[in-house]
Amino acid sequence: MKLRLNRISLPLAEFPLDLDITISEQVTALCGPSGSGKTSLLDLIAGLRRPKSAFIQLGDQVLTDTAAGVSVPARDRRIGYVPQDLALFPHMSVRRNLLYGHKPKNESDAAGLFGFAHVVEVLEIESLTERNVGILSGGEKQRIALGRALLSSPKLLLLDEPLASLDRALKAKIVPYLTRIRDEFHVPMILVTHCIEEVFPLCERTLHMERGRVTS
Repeated sequence: MKLRLNRISLPLAEFPLDLDITISEQVTALCGPSGSGKTSLLDLIAGLRRPKSAFIQLGDQVLTDTAAGVSVPARDRRIGYVPQDLALFPHMSVRRNLLYGHKPKNESDAAGLFGFAHVVEVLEIESLTERNVGILSGGEKQRIALGRALLSSPKLLLLDEPLASLDRALKAKIVPYLTRIRDEFHVPMILVTHCIEEVFPLCERTLHMERGRVTS
């Protein structure tokens, strides 16, 4: 599914986000130094930030067009977003976290590709569903956050540093789950990373950002 990011302009603290790109690959890595605008770009795509100007189109749906006054609310964009802090609810069980914002693609798909049973099977989290999130390991929390994003039946997955808080052993366990998500659900992914070597086998394209611009 093609993602068009045209006429993007968003003032940041030290420089503006300023880019014009089209992404059509299934998995794209977005890399660059801290503070280069990577997370701001994800927020913009997800509808969490209001740009100065932008035209954002995912497939045949225009999500943002400042010139035409179009701005689809974040909840209606069908974009699964896993932020770096995961944003899980510590007072809720794993099951309630997973089902927060659950949206089957349609009524007949409730038990289909993005159904609860299928998602927890793919991520191997069946045994965790009745536990409290607060007692889980970092790798388990990462899988819960991925599962919650998938249960929104997304057209696009945005993953902000999914390996950053994990040690080497846990990183080695999470990458195969990301690969399985790619192969099982066929959802396009944009993956922010500081270490492209960790996710290089997963990605079809790498975009490098410097001071709000895509440089390569």
